Amino acid sequence: MLEDEFGRGLRGVRISLTDRCNFDCVYCHNEGLGDTRGPLEPQDDEMSADDVVRFLEVCEEFGVEKAKFTGGEPMLREDLEEIIERTPDSIETSLTTNGTFLPGRAEGLVEAGLSRVNVSQDALDPEAFREVTKSNGYDDVIEGVLAAVDAGLTPVKLNMVVFEHTAGYVPEMVEHVAENDGLQLQLIEYMPELAGRPEWAVEIDRVHGWLEEQADRVERREMHGRRRYYVGEDEHGEGGGMVEVVDPVGNPDFCANCERVRVTHQGFLKGCLNRNDDLRPMGKMTKPEIREALRATVANRVPYYGEYMVRDGDGGWKVNEKYLGTPLASD
Repeated sequence: MLEDEFGRGLRGVRISLTDRCNFDCVYCHNEGLGDTRGPLEPQDDEMSADDVVRFLEVCEEFGVEKAKFTGGEPMLREDLEEIIERTPDSIETSLTTNGTFLPGRAEGLVEAGLSRVNVSQDALDPEAFREVTKSNGYDDVIEGVLAAVDAGLTPVKLNMVVFEHTAGYVPEMVEHVAENDGLQLQLIEYMPELAGRPEWAVEIDRVHGWLEEQADRVERREMHGRRRYYVGEDEHGEGGGMVEVVDPVGNPDFCANCERVRVTHQGFLKGCLNRNDDLRPMGKMTKPEIREALRATVANRVPYYGEYMVRDGDGGWKVNEKYLGTPLASD
């Protein structure tokens, strides 16, 4: 297994298959690559299925255990099932999607080997959903979640970004997963570093505090130290739903436990979602080129908060001076 100098092993990869999306969510950071919303771009700049599979075969050599496919909207790729089917058996595959294309494809994805799915859903009201996503796809998303449950992709995780526009919808989303078998809720802290509009941010500690009041029990995961809240259980500890909070902003513990490398749809490796100064090409994506780029990317990974970003003395964060003026090409 590859490790960086902070002892963080590479266990997972997150692969963006496209930057195209049929939604226009107001908070979208598009894997950190900037604003690509608007007219759909041609597919010529996207990694081919062969490129993705070749990369995953190299990942298998280094003991990578998990691959998550993202976008944009990864289900805009017609060859998604092929990519999943051709992924090495030792690597578990999962998918993050807005869910609109799951009806009619969920069963095929399972047959191809998909293990898990996260569906972005920020509201349970069609109008509120439309305000956040700039889409009329609410009914398709609801149907897609049901299709994923019926196909056996349980538990289906609902991803909800918590910010000014959605914070008021959290209680009904928690109640929703508590009342519906096969669903879990993942509350994701809004990241102004990537999406802008810092005034939209919500104090995530307030969300934790509210959940602690509602929960029957609380667990803390080893990964990232994430807290899980179990709500609506009976006296035997059964039933109900699980809510997990993903809170990376200003969280050195979160970064210290990061074991992922990201791949952009164009075939660039990224050691950190929050950074754009660490993009590394994989050349023509031959296996020797992929191996070299992957080794170098992992070797140069640093925790974002607590290392790349350090406290400025006034309670804020600033770039660590030792990482200023050190271009990637000098490696």
